[in-house]
Amino acid sequence: MKKRMKVASFGIIFLASLVPCFAQFTPEEIAERAKWEEFLINADIVKDEQIKSEAVTNPWRLTLELDGITNDALWKDVQGRVKGYIEGWKYEIAAYLFDKRLGLNMVPPTVEKRFHNNPGSCQLWVPSKMTMKTKFEQKIKTPPIKVFGWNRALNLQRFFDNLIGNEDRHQNNYLITEDWRILLIDHSRSFRTGKKWTTQIPYGEKNKEGLMQKDMPREIFEKMKALTFDEIKGFIGSYLTDDEINAVLARKDLIIDHINKRIGKSSEAEVLY
Repeated sequence: MKKRMKVASFGIIFLASLVPCFAQFTPEEIAERAKWEEFLINADIVKDEQIKSEAVTNPWRLTLELDGITNDALWKDVQGRVKGYIEGWKYEIAAYLFDKRLGLNMVPPTVEKRFHNNPGSCQLWVPSKMTMKTKFEQKIKTPPIKVFGWNRALNLQRFFDNLIGNEDRHQNNYLITEDWRILLIDHSRSFRTGKKWTTQIPYGEKNKEGLMQKDMPREIFEKMKALTFDEIKGFIGSYLTDDEINAVLARKDLIIDHINKRIGKSSEAEVLY
């Protein structure tokens, strides 16, 4: 009998008693991540459709099949300046590798895969209840029982975008699951190297919208503090240039300074958990 794996198998089951308070993927999902990476790399493309509506990068939705298992994925090969922004498919993979290294667990499995004889990023298609845009447009309130975890997830997103220098976290790039977890997609405008991105963090005190990174897990904070050029080079490989790695390290120092200032204003227990 053929086994069919649906997209719902990754990203919607929540076992609160087994998951750290900051986790967005469950332990079961994380344990399956390597299998999904292998699936994305080796599966055959049985159907493809280009997405041209709101997606500036014109990605493709691929249906993949391997050993009777099927699942959709998002593929893109954008590279260079598009509508005034520097885009790069390699940044999608780099963001996922940082997500894994730090234990953030908010970015769906993403690998390099060839399509139409071109290399590009291929990300597992994850089901969701809605995007942040839908939530705001339809004025859907976060259930009271989920507010605490929701706020911590937003702070994790702000930390991540601070570190990777993401200038494109618009509302369609947040996926909200049935159980109110937040998953992060679309990182092709990340890893900036300009002065703006190495002398201040996007979600710092000077954020014009008043959005700020307020806290973060101690475990992730310590992992981030330990990052070095050689370590990043080791797990990132050719997906980032030396300048892009150095820019990450510059933002790392800015985040450390930001967190230390917040601790000074309140307490370590309120900022690191």
